[in-house]
Amino acid sequence: MTVRMVVRVPDGLLASVPAEVRGAGRDDVRLMVSRGRAVSHHAFRDLADRLRAGDVLVVNTSQTLPAAVDGTATGRPVVVHFSTLGSDGRWAVELRTPLASGSTRRRTGDLAGTVVALPGGERLVLDEALSPDRLWWARASAADVPGLLHRHGRPIRYGYTERDQPLAAYQTVFALPAPGGLGSAEMPSAARPFTVELVAELVRRGVQFAPVTLHTGVASAEAHEPPYPERFEVPRATARLVNAAKAGGGAIVAVGTTAVRALESATGPDGVVRKASGWTDLVVTPERGVRVVDGLLTGLHEPEASHLLMLEAIAGRDALAVAYDQALRQRYLWHEFGDVHLILPDENPHAMHCYSNDR
Repeated sequence: MTVRMVVRVPDGLLASVPAEVRGAGRDDVRLMVSRGRAVSHHAFRDLADRLRAGDVLVVNTSQTLPAAVDGTATGRPVVVHFSTLGSDGRWAVELRTPLASGSTRRRTGDLAGTVVALPGGERLVLDEALSPDRLWWARASAADVPGLLHRHGRPIRYGYTERDQPLAAYQTVFALPAPGGLGSAEMPSAARPFTVELVAELVRRGVQFAPVTLHTGVASAEAHEPPYPERFEVPRATARLVNAAKAGGGAIVAVGTTAVRALESATGPDGVVRKASGWTDLVVTPERGVRVVDGLLTGLHEPEASHLLMLEAIAGRDALAVAYDQALRQRYLWHEFGDVHLILPDENPHAMHCYSNDR
């Protein structure tokens, strides 16, 4: 699976601190709106002007975990990124090498059986490779790993950020506690600019909100791998709301690629959303297409194959290329603390192909 659009983003366009550090508040970011090849530029706090009564915003309620923990392995310091709790009690983890800047870089060469010493006298043993030389299934001695993370962890950050930020900076207004203390290794960042005031204004204008949950795993800044299976839930009430809005002509706009993955995983070939939960390995590509999602609010992505392919499935390749060219020319900011892109249905939509992705 390879992305067909190449994006080269200057370092100066990588958002290094949250919007509230750069400006007045979370919603102090820019909003690029695409309808086919037509692109316009706005302030995010004007989002309500871009939607209609009856439209539905599908939001991910997963809370972000302080998933990065310091440790030592083979006599060297490491940072463990806890990604996903497997059904057998093992954790998917990534070991990274700490840098003087406070960030990390990819670490390779670990072997099964490697022991990682963790704070509080706990330890982690690498058990089975999950992806080539990066992710591992590992067994932790701690019975309560989410508790360990909250005592000793911090949010995952990558080299383009300036410094550590508090966990609160990585929670969205939609985040809710989940059973077992589970959550996302990395923030579902498309929802980050929403504020309580903006949500209230959207509701006042008749825009509806439909919650889903998808706990995101780690996405190494270097690897650009497709996502591996993640836990998700689409409640019955959300399925009913989306189906009713769709029947009434409302647009179904996913807030973030994680919301697309969850909602499309619960949508049958007939386009009907049903209550669903468990694990999803769905990867949305232009060939697979989308069945129920009409639009997407998302950040700006570097050449991460699965993200850009999903955007291409919704917007169309040519329209996406036009939008990203505009984003570079207008100096939009990239990544989780950056600006956002709203893709809405084109009046003259590209041909979609809705084939199954092994479902």
